[in-house]
Amino acid sequence: MKEKRQMDMTSTLKSQDTEEFIDLHFYRPMGYRWALLFARLGVHPNTVTIASMFIGIAAGVCFSFTNIWINIVGMALLVWANTYDSADGQLARMTKRTSAFGRILDGFCGDVWFVAIYAAICFRLMPEWGWWIWLLAAVTGFCHSQQAAMADYYRNAHLFFLKGEQGSELSDSQALYEDFKRKKDESFIARMSAYIYYNYTKGQEARAKQFVRLMRVLRRLYPAAISDTFRAAFRAKSLPLMKYANMLSFNTRVIALFISLLINIPWLYFVFELTVLNVMFIYMISTHEHFSRQFAYELENTTND
Repeated sequence: MKEKRQMDMTSTLKSQDTEEFIDLHFYRPMGYRWALLFARLGVHPNTVTIASMFIGIAAGVCFSFTNIWINIVGMALLVWANTYDSADGQLARMTKRTSAFGRILDGFCGDVWFVAIYAAICFRLMPEWGWWIWLLAAVTGFCHSQQAAMADYYRNAHLFFLKGEQGSELSDSQALYEDFKRKKDESFIARMSAYIYYNYTKGQEARAKQFVRLMRVLRRLYPAAISDTFRAAFRAKSLPLMKYANMLSFNTRVIALFISLLINIPWLYFVFELTVLNVMFIYMISTHEHFSRQFAYELENTTND
């Protein structure tokens, strides 16, 4: 029975390749239990996502206080919010309710968490820093958004070569734009979601030009299905970067946030994002673009020969 339950939980994961230790051993099991409960109650995945947003905002509010115990309550709330963030995706896969809108909403709610956290830190530090802390937070927030977007993109690229199109949310901006144009007679929310998704993907592709080039070469050479040999070769190059994609997502940055709050130097969190995480970000992109360029060049030359 225990083995069957574990297999069921595993089926709600995207892949072992793209999961990190804390997620596999804490957030995913907790999320799975929430997902089972919500499935029995008939709760929609998007409802869980919205609930996680409000819990994350409450966590941020707690970080505006200098009282360490209020900060610890905020940390517990943020962990709770992230178990819901895990649960919504697991519930969506469990109940076959995955959607582009759900993915957009999930990303938006995660952004709201950190906007609340950044604002809380700014209010906390204004007596010492003045309005300059808001400028530091704005620059850090921009870097955060770019880091998270590319981590998401590269994880989905890896999943595409690991599990195929059905097991990945890797998107193409041109196809998304065509989809947006086809929705001209649909509801405002449907059109807005399609346009936001298109712009989000276009921004990701702007930083992954060599990978986009590689995908176009592959679609031309393998219109039906990409060869298993190439899939394996790509995954071998991509897998080492998944640890950086994970560190640029939630757990590593939240550990840094918690430490900065516990030692009462919250601005240190901004410095960590601007230095350590940006170095990881630049390395991840440059490495991925390098091997994507090599693959594209080799395939193009093979075709020409």
